[in-house]
Amino acid sequence: MKAVLRRLYAVWHARNLEFLRDRGAMLFQLLMPIAIVAGMGVVFGGAPRPLFKVGVLTADLATAKHPFLHARYFDFVREADEPTAVHGVARNRLDLAMDLTSSPIRYWVNADSPKGYIAERLLLQADPAARRSPVLGQSSRYVDWLFPGVLGMNMMFSCLFGVGYVVLRYRKSGFLKRLHATPVNAVEFLAAQVLSRLSLTLLVTLILYVGVGTIIHFSPVGSTALLALVAVLGALSMIAFGLIIAARFSSEELVGGMLNLLTWPMMFLSGVWFSLEGAPRWLQIAARTLPLTHVLDAARAVALDGAGVSAIAPDLAYLAGTTVIFLVLGAWSFRWSLR
Repeated sequence: MKAVLRRLYAVWHARNLEFLRDRGAMLFQLLMPIAIVAGMGVVFGGAPRPLFKVGVLTADLATAKHPFLHARYFDFVREADEPTAVHGVARNRLDLAMDLTSSPIRYWVNADSPKGYIAERLLLQADPAARRSPVLGQSSRYVDWLFPGVLGMNMMFSCLFGVGYVVLRYRKSGFLKRLHATPVNAVEFLAAQVLSRLSLTLLVTLILYVGVGTIIHFSPVGSTALLALVAVLGALSMIAFGLIIAARFSSEELVGGMLNLLTWPMMFLSGVWFSLEGAPRWLQIAARTLPLTHVLDAARAVALDGAGVSAIAPDLAYLAGTTVIFLVLGAWSFRWSLR
C-alpha cells in the first residue's frame, strides 16, 4: 500500500511541477476567469436586464410621454422610420414596435413571437386605445432566426478547436519535427490543415442544415448557393483564426484557455441567441470585429430577407480579408518543434 501511495505521490508531484513550470498556462488559468467575470460585468452588469425590446417611433425618446414607457424590464429603442421598425418585429429583433406620433398610437407585433404576445398584452393594459397594425410581408419564427446562429456557433467550435488541438498534438508528439525534414513547408502544411478542417466542417454543417432544417421546417427565402458561400468564407476565417493560436504554442492548458477566450465573446456578442439591437454603441462596434458576427448577419440576411450578393458584400469582404490576414500571421509565426 505504501508503495502505491509513493508512486501516486510521485506522479501527482511531477504533474504539479509540470503545470507550475508552464507559466503561460498557469497565468492564463488565473487571469481568464477574472477577465470573463469582468467582461460579463461590463456587458451585463448594472441595472436588471430588460426582458423585452420595443422599438419606438418618436422624435425624441427621452422626452416622449406614454404610460407604457414606464414599464419595468422593457428596453425601449428609438427607431428611425416605420419600415425599419416593422422589419425588426418581423425578424424578431424587436418584440414589439409602437408609433407615438399617431393618435391613437399604432403598434406592430409578430404573431409567432411569445414575447411579443406578452408585450402586446401589457401595452393594451397601459393603453386600451392602442391599435394594432398588420406586419406586411412574411414574418419569421424565432426558431428561423435562431437556426443560423446555432449552425454558426457549431462551425465556430469545430473550426477553432478542430485545428488548434490537432496541430498542438502534432507538435507535442514530434510529428511536426519529422515533417519539417521533408520538402513540405509551413504554408503547404497549414493549407492542408485548413482544407481538411473546411471540408469536415462543411460536411457536418450540411448534415445539420438538412436534418434539423427538415424537422423545424426551415425554408430560406434567399439563394442556397449564397448561403453556402457565406458558410465557406466564414469557416475559412475562423479556421485561420484558430491557426494563429495553434501555429505557435505548445501547452495544452494555454491553447485551451486561449481558444476559450476566443469563443466566449463570439458566442455571446455575435448574435447567436439574441440581437444586440439597442445595445451600447461601443458593444455593437466590438461585436463587428468578430468573424462570427459577419457570418450570422450575412446568413440571416440571405435566409430570412432574401438578400443578394451586393447586400452582404461588406460581410463577405470582411471574412475574406480576415482569412488572408490570419493565414499570413499563422504561417509567419508557425513553429515546427516545441523549442
